[in-house]
Amino acid sequence: MSKKKNTPGNGIVYSTDPNFSLEPEQEEVTETLAPAEQILRVTLDKKQRAGKVVTLITGFVGKEEDIEKLGKELKTKCGTGGSVKDGEILIQGDYKEKVVKWLLDWGYKRTK
Repeated sequence: MSKKKNTPGNGIVYSTDPNFSLEPEQEEVTETLAPAEQILRVTLDKKQRAGKVVTLITGFVGKEEDIEKLGKELKTKCGTGGSVKDGEILIQGDYKEKVVKWLLDWGYKRTK
């Protein structure tokens, strides 16, 4: 089985246009907001998870590295697995109360 290489042209291999130039897209650099400015929502979810409950943290605004770091800290505090996908932190199990408490201790504010 051969591995496909990721081409920088979004699938463009060849162009007949003589004036065509392949320029990489500029990624938006979003600054990570301070914890007091973040509006995070902590919910329990079990949709499309075979009935298993996960704690879902959404609403993080910032760099991918920072959300990965926050997710890792929360997973370590809960002593369980999880993942960070599409700007959401998934913690396996019902840890809503613990996660809210830790987020408040770390300076994130509560939404109503």
